[in-house]
Amino acid sequence: MGVKVAYGRTGAVTVEEGRSVRQGLRMRISNFPIAFFAVSMGLTGCLLALQKVGPLLGFPLVWSHDFLIFTGAMFLVILGAYGGKIVLNPSAFWEDCTHPVRMHFLPTFSVSLMLLSIATLEVVPGLSFWLWIAGALTHLFLTLYTLTVWVQHSHFEIHHANPSWFIPILGNLVVPVAGVAHAPAFVNWFFFSVGIFFWVILFAVLLNRLIFHHPIPDKLIPTFSILMAPPAVGFISYVKLTGQLDVFSIELYSLGLFFSLFVCAQWRLFRKIHFYLSWWAYSFPLAALNLATVLYFHETGLVGLKVLSVVLFFGLVFLVGVLSVLTIRAMARGTICVEE
Repeated sequence: MGVKVAYGRTGAVTVEEGRSVRQGLRMRISNFPIAFFAVSMGLTGCLLALQKVGPLLGFPLVWSHDFLIFTGAMFLVILGAYGGKIVLNPSAFWEDCTHPVRMHFLPTFSVSLMLLSIATLEVVPGLSFWLWIAGALTHLFLTLYTLTVWVQHSHFEIHHANPSWFIPILGNLVVPVAGVAHAPAFVNWFFFSVGIFFWVILFAVLLNRLIFHHPIPDKLIPTFSILMAPPAVGFISYVKLTGQLDVFSIELYSLGLFFSLFVCAQWRLFRKIHFYLSWWAYSFPLAALNLATVLYFHETGLVGLKVLSVVLFFGLVFLVGVLSVLTIRAMARGTICVEE
């Protein structure tokens, strides 16, 4: 009898432990943050930089192919986890859609699709086309949704504004990069025009908020780096659309370079904050500036731009490596995927 009880207790503990693990996993997935798609954006940005800078450094082509597979797999893992959140905790998903800060990270999903479309354009053109279609249509919907919420809001205040609000606008500038190979010129100019127009307007709103109101929360300080993404991506799109450099394109690149210097000048703000998932906001803007610099080099042949593109590339690789380690460590400690 004593033996049976012992086995019964052991079995009960095992079942209880298994149930606890499952509950813990369900809780993590239910609180999976939408900002995780910024990880996908950062990894894909690094992949694109590898594809463009790798040939300048003589890297084997297989490196970029292997990293493409890894990046695609990570996107699917993140998509699966967030899809699980929608199923397990639809109210949390709806809160993401209406939250004055988190809702602006929803387009990181559609931007990730379009970045993967760019990455697969020369490798698997057919896949690139469908990724672009899905990304462009989803981003158009999310842009209209975001603008509608801005106009019809009942809970927004000026202190909610922060650089992450550029993400819905930024995606429109990403569309033409691969879109020139997949769609008529009018479609690409449509998205480019929307992105440029609202980038200028939103920048004025954000500057007013930063100068005349309370500082943004520490958790969102890394989003300052998003400031350099719209002009850098805009430069790439414009050159792809026109096929040449002109005064406007040079102005866009110059603004991207200036904002990168501006972000570096805020180093005192960055060094005081703890690690948050928002730190991944550093990665894609740096990748965008890197890609813009490589394109500028190919258009002009200036050696200084080649050197700058290599420096930016290694800086990006180091940054993505550090962010990956910090993210894995935070997940192991249970400080990510918890209720905010």
